[in-house]
Amino acid sequence: MSYNIVLIEPEIPMNTGNIGRLSLATGSTLHLVKPFGFEIDDSRLKRAGLDYWKHISLFIYNSIDDFYEKNRDKTMVYFSSHGQQDYWSVDFKEDLFLIFGKESVGLPNSILDKNSENLYKIPIFSTQVRSLNLANAVSVVVYEGLRHLR
Repeated sequence: MSYNIVLIEPEIPMNTGNIGRLSLATGSTLHLVKPFGFEIDDSRLKRAGLDYWKHISLFIYNSIDDFYEKNRDKTMVYFSSHGQQDYWSVDFKEDLFLIFGKESVGLPNSILDKNSENLYKIPIFSTQVRSLNLANAVSVVVYEGLRHLR
């Protein structure tokens, strides 16, 4: 059982470190798309990922175009507060690519516009909250996906 967790232009090293640890714990592969808001050897990323970072299955891409070029035949779903479908309605399958945007603004409009039929949200039931922490959002989705595979 595994998924591909994709972070488009992550900005916060602690989130990426935590998501790296999550990817290892769930048997998933982590894909990071540049530019990053930190250096890959940032001590905060390593601290959040603990000593697990060296064991993570990790791919790094120089750009969004590079990512799509190398994964053009893969099945992908996207997560954004702009999604119309709830995340539990994803057709979770082995090796699915779960795409998340950067912390400050989410996914670029160019990705949202091209993928509206595969765009999902995690419902938020408070008008005071715009979005969830990225590491928390990834955790919610990945573990729901694992539940479906089991």
